[in-house]
Amino acid sequence: MAVYTEITPTEAQDLLHRLDLGTVKSLEGCAGGIENTNYFVTTDKSDYVLTVFERLSFEQLPYYLHLMQHLAKQGIPVPDPAPDATGALLHSLHGKPACVVNKLLGKSELVPQISHCQQVGEMLARMHLAGKDYAREQPNLRSLPWWNETVPVILPHLDAAQKALLLSELAYQNHVFASSAYAALPCGPVHADLFRDNVMFDAGKLTGFFDFYFAGNDKWLFDLAVALNDWCLNADQSGVNGLFNEQNARHFIAAYEKVRPLNAAERQLLPAMLRAAALRFWISRLWDFHLPREASVLKAHDPTHFERVLRQRVNAPLRIMAT
Repeated sequence: MAVYTEITPTEAQDLLHRLDLGTVKSLEGCAGGIENTNYFVTTDKSDYVLTVFERLSFEQLPYYLHLMQHLAKQGIPVPDPAPDATGALLHSLHGKPACVVNKLLGKSELVPQISHCQQVGEMLARMHLAGKDYAREQPNLRSLPWWNETVPVILPHLDAAQKALLLSELAYQNHVFASSAYAALPCGPVHADLFRDNVMFDAGKLTGFFDFYFAGNDKWLFDLAVALNDWCLNADQSGVNGLFNEQNARHFIAAYEKVRPLNAAERQLLPAMLRAAALRFWISRLWDFHLPREASVLKAHDPTHFERVLRQRVNAPLRIMAT
């Protein structure tokens, strides 16, 4: 989260009044993340998150907001967008799209234990199945076409070794994505950004997934790979070497499979999707780091983290046995 668009308490109150969410008591800009403007809002009724979308358009956003509403109705713990009197979930501030959602209880677990990995794995599988009958469709906007478009823009900022890794991995992923095995993978709505800081726990119990604004229709295996690459790093979670904590990874996968077992093709392509997930976030972090946008509150992520993760996924692929 970040602050690119300054919202005054009066502007926030006008919006929350239209949504019947009470009187604003406090309004605080959020520094985490980099895509949108976010504020924590406390009213006399409850706590909320107000988001002003800086890149996504009025045309794109209904997919995300209605997906969250759909999942919430299916019993998946996600923020539920607040409608106005007409039922509209998408609103406007400063001429930009905006929404308000309920704030989830608890905090993120940045050093997850096995129990946290198991809960996230199980809920991720439940989320995938709950989204099967979601009627709207929109591709993952940060998938292969975006990688192919963005890599030439960031290449001039890299050293020779980084350029070689980036180009070779991009070529490999183009080959994988063109294969019949990849085309046959199960797909549906995915979160596509299920990092530790996008999941909340309260007293050790999972209370919800949030930040669905990279969601789209994609392979469920890719979504699983994104989560594994963040939740199951080496024990101190520093990412110094990008190594897997294989014990956490296997518990995460086992919990996922209790709800939705992986098929043979998914098992075969898991190493490739772990590489794809690392590549996706290395590219996006390079892009944000070398071509930053101006914001009053902004904390950029270190792109070298996912460079290390990608090198490890290439050199030491994780493989799982059939259950």
